[in-house]
Amino acid sequence: MSTMNAKASSGGEEEALGMRSDTLGESVCSGEGKRRQMIRVAYLIATLELTFLFMQMGVMPYLAKSLGLDLVGFGYLQTTFGILQLVGGPIFGRFADQFGTRAALILSCASGSAFFLLMSISTSIPLLFLSRLPAVFMHGLPGAQKVITDLTTPSQRADALGKLGLCFGIGIIIGSALGGVLSTKFGIFVPTYVGLVGNLINTTIAMVWIPLQAKPKSDHRVTEHSNVFSIREILRLMKFPGVMEVFIVKAFAGLPAGLFLIMFSIISMDFFGLEAVESGYLMSYFGVLQMVVQGLVVGKLTNHCTERTLLRLSVFIFAGVGLGMSLMRTVWHYCIVAVPLVFAFSTLGTITDSILTKAVPSSDTGTMLGICASVQPLTRTVGPTIGGVLYKQFGVSSFGYLQLIVNIGLFVYLLKSKIPLREMKSQ
Repeated sequence: MSTMNAKASSGGEEEALGMRSDTLGESVCSGEGKRRQMIRVAYLIATLELTFLFMQMGVMPYLAKSLGLDLVGFGYLQTTFGILQLVGGPIFGRFADQFGTRAALILSCASGSAFFLLMSISTSIPLLFLSRLPAVFMHGLPGAQKVITDLTTPSQRADALGKLGLCFGIGIIIGSALGGVLSTKFGIFVPTYVGLVGNLINTTIAMVWIPLQAKPKSDHRVTEHSNVFSIREILRLMKFPGVMEVFIVKAFAGLPAGLFLIMFSIISMDFFGLEAVESGYLMSYFGVLQMVVQGLVVGKLTNHCTERTLLRLSVFIFAGVGLGMSLMRTVWHYCIVAVPLVFAFSTLGTITDSILTKAVPSSDTGTMLGICASVQPLTRTVGPTIGGVLYKQFGVSSFGYLQLIVNIGLFVYLLKSKIPLREMKSQ
């Protein structure tokens, strides 16, 4: 009798253990499924925000011209936008660390709504300048990067961040085309209405699909709430091992090429002799390259190469791009140079973001991503002035020579320096 009871008890324990095991397995699968869903939502939010941003970029010159703003005034308008984004990037990152990714994404999308609302009622030049003000918190891409950083392991991060390049490419292609079609067929203000409605939809998506705390509990650190605007807290991250060195490479490796791209609308007319439609086709070509390289190539490379190797590779290719730009004479030459140019930009951006977010505590990844996001606005801010001087005084080839010299110096620096990196490959 006691033997039978023992067997029954043993069988019951095994059954209970099996049920617990099944439940645990289902819980793990469910948790993984939710993570993937949140990452997909982050990709969607980034794609929509970038689409509307590129849509307004295509329409803005015509809107400014219709209000009587000359080329110098338009330059000031663009500089204002760049400065606001430059200042807002680190603050937005601090906000994400302090109040969570959901709040940060809602802030970004709501700011986008205010941006397009003010644009839609811009019947004078002062109102048009005022419409730039919400741009200080329009950082959907860093917000999406923050979600991905929180929900991926360090070894998966570069691949997941690289796929945001697809969002960027889609935004360039659809946004540029949509802005042109809507403004031509329905009026100059119609794209602003579409942008307003789209950003309101984006805000709703962030509120419904992004949880209050996106970061897994095991990774979450409770930190004392300090001032979001604290410069000291932002600069503190630069003191972590390897952060300043990698950030310098990130900021300077693509700067000369970035200056060239900022001046490209003028270069395409004066140097290449392109019409507006042909320039649009070239932008679409650039967008397709971005999608292919960041969405397909960079992810595969992170599976087989260490981040140190990819960092050096991107800088070396940037040097080669500089040589190609210095010899460039026709638009077909540019189409060839654009392939390694996009590869170098995509690889450098993805790898440096991945390295820098691993180099700081998980509670500071938002701030770090905000600092990384300030590189592009900085280029947009100083670009028109420096790029204009280079182009006017020394010609198109000067961008190439500067690109070559800067990146040869950075490549030698990377070979000799011992920057501490976590050598991880994606699994």
